[in-house]
Amino acid sequence: MTEEAKTSESQAAPAVSVMGPGDGETIVLGTTRMRVLEDGSHTGHRLAIAESVLAPHTQGPPQHRHAQHDEGFYILSGTVRFTVGDEDHDATAGTLVMVPPGTPHTFANPSHQPAVMLSTFTPDLYVQYFRDLQTVLAGGRPLTPQANFDAMSRYATEPATDVA
Repeated sequence: MTEEAKTSESQAAPAVSVMGPGDGETIVLGTTRMRVLEDGSHTGHRLAIAESVLAPHTQGPPQHRHAQHDEGFYILSGTVRFTVGDEDHDATAGTLVMVPPGTPHTFANPSHQPAVMLSTFTPDLYVQYFRDLQTVLAGGRPLTPQANFDAMSRYATEPATDVA
């Protein structure tokens, strides 16, 4: 057997990750419940995926922009309003919204029904932001705009103060 063949045989194949319907880390942020399906630990930190349920009339985060990651949103049910700069887009089930780095954006559920969306983060950088926000709330502190901006700044994200 050649040295090259021995080396390729000795390398283990990456483990497959399977996340069942009741599995995953749950993060609760006010009226939003997020289930982390992949936190990047099985993808070499290239990708994270989360399912979020937004209660009716949920306001999202302040408009912001990411410097180092793409964010994708696939709407599974309900309506999610994305504000990109000064433009609103109402996304319904089956709609994919991709937000590249540097693009100001936010989202909300303006309707009377819950909305469910699948979010991707490439790379996985931003999952820890949601964990940090949950820690603030669990510590009994209010989630003030400043606390939110402080958490964002740790993950190459800033408020988009130059848009309405």
